[in-house]
Amino acid sequence: MFYRRKLYIVKKEFVDIFNAHFNNTNLPNQLKYGARLTGRWMKENADNTVEIFAIWEYDSYEEYLEVESKVRGDMAHVKRVQDWYQKNGGKEHVYENYILEVRNEELKSTVK
Repeated sequence: MFYRRKLYIVKKEFVDIFNAHFNNTNLPNQLKYGARLTGRWMKENADNTVEIFAIWEYDSYEEYLEVESKVRGDMAHVKRVQDWYQKNGGKEHVYENYILEVRNEELKSTVK
């Protein structure tokens, strides 16, 4: 199995918009191509930001790469994402003002 954590640090005022985008756009497309969501959580920080992260499961690293390739190659999905950024001031604006950090990390089990 291959697990990954996708983590975002988001300004508090953008959390509802960001979570709606995940639930309405990103989650359905990931599931469509075979990604399995273990869970998605958030925690408020003291600096008016919120940490939001999801744990995803795949049968292998190769399957993860295949799913990501299909997601990025789905032009209808790409258009929905581009439209969402545009609606929120453009991608550069979103990353300068609302999404302060993004990490995509492999998780390794400590259980044998």
